[in-house]
Amino acid sequence: MASSTIPWLTLAIFVPIVAGLVVLLLGSDERAEFTRKLALAGSVLGFLVTIPIYTGFNPATANMQFVEKASWIKTYAVNYHLGVDGISLWFVLLTSFITVIVVLAGWQVITKRVSQYMAAFLILSGLMIGVFVALDGMLFYVFFEATLIPMYLIIGVWGGPNRVYAAFKFFLYTLAGSLLTLVAFLYLWHVAGGSFDIQTWQQMKLGYTPQVLVFVALLAAFAVKVPMWPVHTWLPDAHVEAPTGGSVVLAAIMLKLGAYGFLRFSLPITPDASHSLAGLMIALSLIAVIYIGLVAIVQDDMKKLVAYSSVAHMGFVTLGFFIFNTAGIEGAIVQMISHGFVSGAMFLCIGVLYDRLHTRRIADYGGVINVMPRFVTLFVLFSMANSGLPATSGFVGEFTVIMGAVQYNFWIGLLAATALIWGAAYSLWMVKRVAYGDIGNDHVREMNDLDKREFFILGLMAILVLYMGIYPKPFTDVMHVSVQALLQHVSVSKL
Repeated sequence: MASSTIPWLTLAIFVPIVAGLVVLLLGSDERAEFTRKLALAGSVLGFLVTIPIYTGFNPATANMQFVEKASWIKTYAVNYHLGVDGISLWFVLLTSFITVIVVLAGWQVITKRVSQYMAAFLILSGLMIGVFVALDGMLFYVFFEATLIPMYLIIGVWGGPNRVYAAFKFFLYTLAGSLLTLVAFLYLWHVAGGSFDIQTWQQMKLGYTPQVLVFVALLAAFAVKVPMWPVHTWLPDAHVEAPTGGSVVLAAIMLKLGAYGFLRFSLPITPDASHSLAGLMIALSLIAVIYIGLVAIVQDDMKKLVAYSSVAHMGFVTLGFFIFNTAGIEGAIVQMISHGFVSGAMFLCIGVLYDRLHTRRIADYGGVINVMPRFVTLFVLFSMANSGLPATSGFVGEFTVIMGAVQYNFWIGLLAATALIWGAAYSLWMVKRVAYGDIGNDHVREMNDLDKREFFILGLMAILVLYMGIYPKPFTDVMHVSVQALLQHVSVSKL
């Protein structure tokens, strides 16, 4: 078990949170440049403290590593208990990396309340890492709920014209689902003899009816967060109204909190219920993959189109979890990481266009390649990755899930594979109308190509999308043993 005298997981959580508080205290609109540099330093430091977790990680064991434990609320046996395994490791790194990207992306765009904006993202980063490394049920719940507050403010303060409506909808949907989860956690605490230890919950016996009830209670929170059909309707509103940085974090990381919950709670704690309700989960996943893919095709707003494509891509993730084989779960985790890069990059691209023209409507563009060739080159790459082009990260996860689905049931695999057709349809049709043809209007003619900052951000994302697509081995090697251990655990009945 990898451990260290340095509490790397605590640093990963609290370096960005403390950095956010410092930015809040020292930053101001009068000293906007200083505030931005302070936020960038905090986000880079937050990323740097997650690197030793990767370099010191031992992929040959499924045990939790870098474990930290201290008593928090003694009366109820709540502990500050952290650890990381092959399933959660990449999400810690992804969160800290995306935070750096988001701080850079908001560099020139955000001119009002700069310190509050940057601080919200830094604090949110620490809270999300807390979700991925918590090994105590109550600690997990505190982090899981606390992530709502910064994102609520990001959408509600810096969002578009309907930002207050979108922020309320986001908050109420996700909070309502989570309350049932709290009830489930309290029940599990009671059954475990007064323990909130997640690993204890995973090992204890549980009858079939309690398993089903706990599974449904957990599903209420995790399905909304993913979001699965039909509780996905908050996501397009939140994406459309959120500032670019908000959309990037929402797509790249926040949606993964729900999917991660399935792997850490639903599958290992309620294996019998997971197996018996797998048909329902697969059906809901396929509806998301096919129906929401078709919904994406008819959108006239670029952000809404990419938001719906996120729901479709996350349908692949939940499909992979509930076919109970290595290809399915590993493919789903790879898809989650890839979606972080690809979807984040797509929203950054839309942000670049919006900063210049202040519209997201596809019809307001046309012929952008004539004035922004460097931008269109990267935009096309990310759109191809979004539709699952081989040699991009988008292909690796989806193809692996489809392989797992075919092993499980050929027809389920075939239906899932149609997603590649819908993905190509909505992605390429958007690119055709925005980027190619004659210049659409005089406003497009006046647009400038990427500046150095924008090119650096999108270029970095492009490198990651291609690297993961061409050589996914480093990503899968880390998770393989942990996934095998999870599958072994889920195959054993608790009845």
